[in-house]
Amino acid sequence: MRRNKQDSPIKIISHRGASGHRPEHTLGSYELGARYGGDFIEVDLVATADGHLVARHEPEIGGTTDVADHPEFADRRTTRTVDGRATTGWFAHDFTLAELRTLRATERLPEVRPANTAHNGDYAIPTFAEIIDLAKRLTAELGRPVGVYPETKHPAYHAAAGLALEPPLIDALRGAGLAGPEPEVPVFLQSFERASLEELAATGLPLVQLMGTEAHWAPLTTPDGLAEVASYAHAIGPAKDQVMPRDPAAEDGLGAPTSLVADAHAAGLLVHPYTFRSENHFLPEALRSGDDPTAYGGFAAEYDAFFAAGVDGVFTDHSRHAFLTRELFLQEG
Repeated sequence: MRRNKQDSPIKIISHRGASGHRPEHTLGSYELGARYGGDFIEVDLVATADGHLVARHEPEIGGTTDVADHPEFADRRTTRTVDGRATTGWFAHDFTLAELRTLRATERLPEVRPANTAHNGDYAIPTFAEIIDLAKRLTAELGRPVGVYPETKHPAYHAAAGLALEPPLIDALRGAGLAGPEPEVPVFLQSFERASLEELAATGLPLVQLMGTEAHWAPLTTPDGLAEVASYAHAIGPAKDQVMPRDPAAEDGLGAPTSLVADAHAAGLLVHPYTFRSENHFLPEALRSGDDPTAYGGFAAEYDAFFAAGVDGVFTDHSRHAFLTRELFLQEG
C-alpha cells in the first residue's frame, strides 16, 4: 500500500485560502492562509473559454465576482446543467481569460462574513500559474514548504464542453517543476471523480479521493471500498460527518468517531476531512458562543476531537485557528 506521510503529523490545508478572512480563491486569501500557518493552498480549478485554468469554487461565477455589475456581459447569463443540477448565472468557460481579468472577486458568504465584504473588488481572479508562483515565493519567504492542493472541479462537465482540466493541469505542474516524486513544493491532487484522478496519476503526485455524504458514497467508506481507493489514490477527503457525526446530546455536540480513520489508515490512506469553520453558524450548537452566527465559537474543541481521532490533515477556512490548536494539541500530546 502507498502512503504519503510527510514531516508534520497534521497538515493544515487552507481551504480556498484564508477564506474566513478574505474573499475566497484570491491571491490575498491564499497568501494570508499560508502566513497564518497553512501548509497547503487549496485551489478549485475551472477552465476559461480559451483553456486557461483559473481558481473558482464552481464554473458559475456570479456568486463570487462582480460580473452582474458589468453590462457588457449581461448577455452571457444563462442556465446550464452541471452534474445533473440546473444552475443559472455566468460561467467561467463562456469567458476568455482576458475577459475574466476585467472582473473582481466578491465575498461568497456576506451574511456570515460581513467583514470580508470590505475586500470586495480588491482582487482579480487568479490563474493556476500565479498560484504556483505564490506558493514558491512563500516557501522561500517563510522558510518552510507551502504546497498547492488543486481540485479538478466537475471534470466530466468540463470534458463534455471540450475543456478537459487534466491536460493543462499536468502541463502546468510539469512546467513549474512540480510533477514527479520530489516536487519543488509539496502537491496533492484532489477530485470527486475517479477518472480525473487516474488521468492525473501521470504526474506521479499523491492523489486524494474526495467523498460526499450522499448515499452513493457509502460503499467507498467501507474497508473493501477503501482498499479499492488505495489502488489508485493516496488519501481520502471525506466530509467531517463521515469521520465524526454530530450528536446534540453530547457535551460538545460531537458523537463518537466512526471507524473511517482507522479503516483508511489500515488501507494505507491518509485522511483529510473538510471543512472546518470557526463561526457559530457552522459549529455544533453546544460549541456556539451565543446567538450571533458571525461570531467565533468553540472551534478549538472541534479541532481537538478530530486531531484525537487521528486525522492527517484538515481543510479549514481559518488556518490560524487550526495552526494554534494543532500546536497546543501536539505539545500536550
